[in-house]
Amino acid sequence: MARGERRRRGAPVDGARGAEGAARGGPARRESRGGVARGTVAAAVLVIVVLPLALTLSGSWLLAWHRARRAVTLHSAPPALPPDSSSPAVTPDLFWGTYRPHVYFGMKTRSPQPLLTGLMWAQHGTTPKLRHTCEQGDGVGPYGWEFHDGLSFGRQHIQDGALRLTTEFVKRPGGQHGGDWSWRVTVEPQASGTSALPLVSLFFYVVTDGKEVLVPEVGAKGQLKFISGHSSELGDFRFTLLAPTSPGNTTPKYGSYNVFWSSNPGLPLLTETVKSRLNSWFQHRPPGASPERYLGLPGSLKWEDRGPNGQGQGQGQFLIQQVTVKVPFSVELVFESGSAQAGGNQALGQLAGSLLTQALESHAEAFRERFEKTFQLEKKGLSPEEQALGQAALSGLLGGIGYFYGQGLVLPDMKVEGSEQKVAPALFPPVPLFTAVPSRSFFPRGFLWDEGFHQLLVQRWDPRLTREALGHWLGLLNADGWIGREQVLGDEARVRVPSEFLVQRAAHANPPTLLLPVAHMLEGHDPADLAFLRRAFPRLHAWFSWLHQSQAGPVPLSYRWRGRDSALPTLLNPKTLPSGLDDYPRASHPSATERHLDLRCWVALGARVLVQLAEQLGEADAVAELGPLAASLGSEEILDELHWAPELGVFADFGNHTKAVHLKPRPPHGLVRVVGRPHPRLQYVDALGYVSLFPLLLRLLDPHSSRLGPLLDVLADSRHLWSPFGLRSLAASSPFYGQRNSEHDPPYWRGAVWLNVNYLALGALHHYGHLKGPHQARAAKLHSELRANVVGNVLRQYQATGFLWEQYSDRDGRGMGCRPFQGWTSLVLLAMAEDY
Repeated sequence: MARGERRRRGAPVDGARGAEGAARGGPARRESRGGVARGTVAAAVLVIVVLPLALTLSGSWLLAWHRARRAVTLHSAPPALPPDSSSPAVTPDLFWGTYRPHVYFGMKTRSPQPLLTGLMWAQHGTTPKLRHTCEQGDGVGPYGWEFHDGLSFGRQHIQDGALRLTTEFVKRPGGQHGGDWSWRVTVEPQASGTSALPLVSLFFYVVTDGKEVLVPEVGAKGQLKFISGHSSELGDFRFTLLAPTSPGNTTPKYGSYNVFWSSNPGLPLLTETVKSRLNSWFQHRPPGASPERYLGLPGSLKWEDRGPNGQGQGQGQFLIQQVTVKVPFSVELVFESGSAQAGGNQALGQLAGSLLTQALESHAEAFRERFEKTFQLEKKGLSPEEQALGQAALSGLLGGIGYFYGQGLVLPDMKVEGSEQKVAPALFPPVPLFTAVPSRSFFPRGFLWDEGFHQLLVQRWDPRLTREALGHWLGLLNADGWIGREQVLGDEARVRVPSEFLVQRAAHANPPTLLLPVAHMLEGHDPADLAFLRRAFPRLHAWFSWLHQSQAGPVPLSYRWRGRDSALPTLLNPKTLPSGLDDYPRASHPSATERHLDLRCWVALGARVLVQLAEQLGEADAVAELGPLAASLGSEEILDELHWAPELGVFADFGNHTKAVHLKPRPPHGLVRVVGRPHPRLQYVDALGYVSLFPLLLRLLDPHSSRLGPLLDVLADSRHLWSPFGLRSLAASSPFYGQRNSEHDPPYWRGAVWLNVNYLALGALHHYGHLKGPHQARAAKLHSELRANVVGNVLRQYQATGFLWEQYSDRDGRGMGCRPFQGWTSLVLLAMAEDY
């Protein structure tokens, strides 16, 4: 696991503190009062000097305290979503879902105290491995959703060594509590004709997180007949685990059963709780066959055995049924809602067996038809293999949507003139978040700049899901209008993040990509979207205003990312994590003089979208406020003055910079940065790459702009950004190309091909290829060639590995980083559909 991957998502080191501290005069010094001359004159001097100083310090402290409070206070604007929007009363069809993306298979309710269900499994043999949570290095894979409609149906395939597991679910609406649902898990040998069929245990579990009490009804040989229960959100409900059968038919298979029941040990401890209790006392004894020993759960259903000292009431329950069967087999789990059964579902029959098969096949066919109607890949002439890739990309993204609830840690912005207050991180109020995630195995939580790209695809499929996600993200706004760039909410999310990366800094921004789906909403004129945007406008306005004001640069209409890493002796180029581009080279010596091109372009896009939205909503005051700003930010003349570098022939960052830096071994310290000549000076930063393209990527240039041609030149030049697999993030001609940033940080945004920026580039080329201008034909040609390169490589890597990847090598196209990465890499589907 590359540390660069982790650091990309982790909370950044407090950056540029030295330069910013110098700009505001540094910390106030408290001198010792010992040795002050006695007497009235000295006393008078003491009063004259100390009292104003004390008052100044007191005022600074009060201001700092006020800022600290605002950092962890929710914004006062009305919410963008209706009250109780996640409840079964308001959105019953979304109440249950596969909202636990970090586990291979599980479901829960959209609730602060959810009812959770999940699956573990183990293949018995020499060294059985208990599978539960998606892990980067556990050897499982490929795995992913073949189909997932984001609402009521999904089919997933998981390869685990010699095994192939297929997990399926379907929901059936009814009643007042979210309806019924059923699972089917099928386990088969990966290769046909396998002689020695393995013995496999499936562990189906239910976890409560409140005072609800589950009531199991046990049958013969440890098999549960059913589990009944009740909660205020779910009413009466019942779980039934049906007997195993052969795959595809009703022929029964012999199963051995074990059960375990305890108080909830805490969600991060579920796997270890089961693993620590497994023992080899048990034998699987099918009639007429030799017995086989297997690892099983010893337990009983007596109340006094539930947790230490018989406790457990009030802290939730953990109830697990283990079924052990010879491969191949299928097992079904049925959840029935009392109100749905009373409302007519009982007459439809239990959603199991042939009825479940019929429902699954019906939903799969409906998915295929809806997919083609939405994206028209077959109509556009794409191959069946490309269509399958598109379906997997969409399904993986939808299957990665999670529901999280909890409190994040926030470090307030303590920039107070004349003061350097030291404060501890504070807890943000408890909040829910309904969001897609970048990677189930490595980043199973919410990331602000990723989510805007996610929703571009989700929106085409189901606009309501996008409104739900955007509404939840805007619900994270603090009193100043800030949203934390990484959301670590709840125990299951927190356990996946190193402690040093848990804290979010209230001075640090992130690209406002949520405005990309907002812009698409404005183009669509859907009444439901416009009604949502009307409710969301005060929060969108507050968020944009915070970004515009807090990240202001050293001169008017310039902007600077706060939170660059300090210029440590171990870093080749201090990173800029808030930009999302992490180790992309910026000015070699961070300072308050920097002007960041990409940030200025994001703010320009934001101003343009907010003005368009305000005009559609009739918000005259906002139009009057934002209109002049949008016009100024849209001025190519001002953009040129701030960011065009004549000596480089492209747009660029500006700052205190020298390219005479390199890492050199210096025992015993390892690699350290050496700065040679020329010494750093204020100049444009010669780092040709994604940042250089941002005026093009965000379509800020007029089609007749004199700057459009040079940007197309560097984009199309294989010595710079063009590769057979997509646009590389940093030019091959750059001295930083492929260079590690420290002894332990391999290159990340220094040459690799990233799908989110390539998608923006494709959209821009498509845009300029359809506008009259001197570069129209060339832009159209480059769009066609780049699309073929990007789509072709993602398809080849998917066919070779079964995964979508975080990034791709610009040298040989291989997938790199974490996998599966069905976050913004899923944009390959929109590229295939030519939907920008």
